[in-house]
Amino acid sequence: MKRVLIVDDEPDIRELLEITLGRMGLETDSAADLRSARERLRGGRYGLCLTDMRLPDGTGLELVRDIQRDHPQTPVAVITAYGSMETAIQALKAGAFDFVSKPVDLGTLRELVRSALRASEAPAATDTQARQAVAPPLLGSSPPMQSLKQAIRKVARSQAPVHIHGESGTGKELVARQIHAQGPRASAPFVAVNCGAIPTELMESEFFGHVKGAFTGAVSDKPGLFRAAHGGTLFLDEIAELPLHMQVKLLRAIQERAVKPVGAHEEAAVDVRILTATHKDLQAEVEAGRFRHDLYFRINVIELEVPPLRQRPGDLPILAEHILQRLAATWGEPPKRLSPGALEKLEAYRFPGNVRELENLLERAATLCEGDIIQAEDIRLPARRNGTRPASAPQEPPGARVHAPLEHQLAEQQRAMILEALEATRWNRTRAAEKLGLTLRQLRYRLQKLGIE
Repeated sequence: MKRVLIVDDEPDIRELLEITLGRMGLETDSAADLRSARERLRGGRYGLCLTDMRLPDGTGLELVRDIQRDHPQTPVAVITAYGSMETAIQALKAGAFDFVSKPVDLGTLRELVRSALRASEAPAATDTQARQAVAPPLLGSSPPMQSLKQAIRKVARSQAPVHIHGESGTGKELVARQIHAQGPRASAPFVAVNCGAIPTELMESEFFGHVKGAFTGAVSDKPGLFRAAHGGTLFLDEIAELPLHMQVKLLRAIQERAVKPVGAHEEAAVDVRILTATHKDLQAEVEAGRFRHDLYFRINVIELEVPPLRQRPGDLPILAEHILQRLAATWGEPPKRLSPGALEKLEAYRFPGNVRELENLLERAATLCEGDIIQAEDIRLPARRNGTRPASAPQEPPGARVHAPLEHQLAEQQRAMILEALEATRWNRTRAAEKLGLTLRQLRYRLQKLGIE
């Protein structure tokens, strides 16, 4: 049976917590001050510690730090005074699992205790196969990726909000899924939403839901994203795109742990862990007045930086192999491989679009290459812009650069030859591909690229 340590100098609070946890089938020990709590921790192992922030001989923050140092497998949750959000965030930054405000809502407390006890069962939550069943693995063993994976393992056990920052295409959602998969909420929903993709007039309904008849077109109740993620994780991608009026409503939902559906008269409690991401500098957005400082303070309790691909070149071979195997599985054919020259060409490129750009380059190369080996000439890097060379240009011999007018002429020649073959075969794509010496897949790729319907 799991034991819980309760630390509070008020006998009434201790008794209330002991009765509540006892009804959950849990055994409890209690301490009235910091010294007694430390003695209890030295004498036994606990599945959770609940501590008040104000103690006669110290603070709950000191106990959080003690437990992080000496008993890292024990989650610790803090009880804060009503409205002491800054104190709660300090505790989360120090390593607290979560917090609950006075007067203690027993329903919220029970949810917190259940989540914390699941977190204390670390071996089950960190099983590699189980993790990968929930989220794809983070590939790479370069120093930046090792640091990121270590940070993910650490923050996954907490309920603190995490803000994930990184350039476009670095895999911020994959990091969020790993945090969810390695934490105590892994078996609950993971709901991801791109804040920039929701029309402004629909945002409140999408986030918080609505009741039937709330507005024209509301023909049935809708739960909304918060309630869809209840018990699990809500990932808000590109949060910097939220308009200011929605930032206010989002802040309230996060702080109150409740949402009010459009047209409803009462709030509904929600239990979600908030993860956010953006490619923008949120601090700069705050300074420019485009993002609320109080919301930034609330969601940026822990920040993770996802490294761009150019800072982890050693990971490129394993990433390329994984992408090519995934493409082969989709296409139902053996995976293609990179020649040494093709890999060298990729390694010399800086990838402004990061892993997403690598995926696009390899899909195009795998489509156009002949045989099972992708050669260097199959890797079509972007043309230079504004008179500057592409990142790999120093490796190209003089005269090898292709100018935009020539590219245009070649595209027009391809278009004419393809149209001629299609017309000659009465638009039978299979026969047209044979006539052009292409596979059907290669023809389809060229049709899409050239915009031929």
